[in-house]
Amino acid sequence: MGNTIRALVAFIPADCCQNFVVGDLREMPLDKMVDLSGNQLRRCPVHVCSFRELVKLYLSDNHLSSLPLELGQLQNLQILALDFNNFKALPQVVCTLKQLCILYLGNNKLCDLPNELSLLQNLRTLWVEANCLTQLPDVVCELSLLKTLHAGSNALRLLPGQLRRLQELRTIWLSGNLLTDFPPVLLHMPFLEVIDVDRNSIRYFPSLAHLSSLKVVIYDHNPCRNAPKVAKGVRRVGRWAEETPEPDPRKARRYALVKEESQETQTPTLPPLLPPSDS
Repeated sequence: MGNTIRALVAFIPADCCQNFVVGDLREMPLDKMVDLSGNQLRRCPVHVCSFRELVKLYLSDNHLSSLPLELGQLQNLQILALDFNNFKALPQVVCTLKQLCILYLGNNKLCDLPNELSLLQNLRTLWVEANCLTQLPDVVCELSLLKTLHAGSNALRLLPGQLRRLQELRTIWLSGNLLTDFPPVLLHMPFLEVIDVDRNSIRYFPSLAHLSSLKVVIYDHNPCRNAPKVAKGVRRVGRWAEETPEPDPRKARRYALVKEESQETQTPTLPPLLPPSDS
């Protein structure tokens, strides 16, 4: 029944649709959170922007491609979810929300990020996975308090050297990109705790043993012929990750060929999509 109602709502003119879906949102919610995810919205309801004490706003899984300027009134907003929409460019008004700590932009059509994003100096978590990024925007390197960066499922071939400025960064997710080499800049970031380069095209891994804070490195589904060397206690997820000696080069080559052949005869499966968390 719910799916039927959603399907009907999709054909209602945008303004009427919003009144139908969010007509009961006329007062500031006690928990200071509004969740309008999955409501087939084509416009963000302007009256929500009058809730000036709002802390969390979820607009995920709609049909949004723009945001009202009135959104800038939400100067207490800490979490904004715009993932699974139709944004080709990040609306400038988002860059005025200076208290933002977590910003979800995944599964849109973004090719770049505006320089004004650097104004969000409280940002600690940024999700830009599954967009159209061919390079990581330089402005990301100006987010000095950033702790978690999700940039998987784009078309990244390298990372900017300026990334090493982000000394608060602890977790970086780069799965499903076009990396052919392990990003050299990550070798100069000893404060990283989690590195995910799963599903890339990396053939050789340098030693990561000097990364003193590293806890987990995920390097599975790469055509590599060696596992990255890590310090004791660091968990590796990928080929030869067990606590056993790596095979000699001839055996490694034979192993790689056999596995590649077996993968070609099987229907590839995608990993389950994890829902965004607030951390």
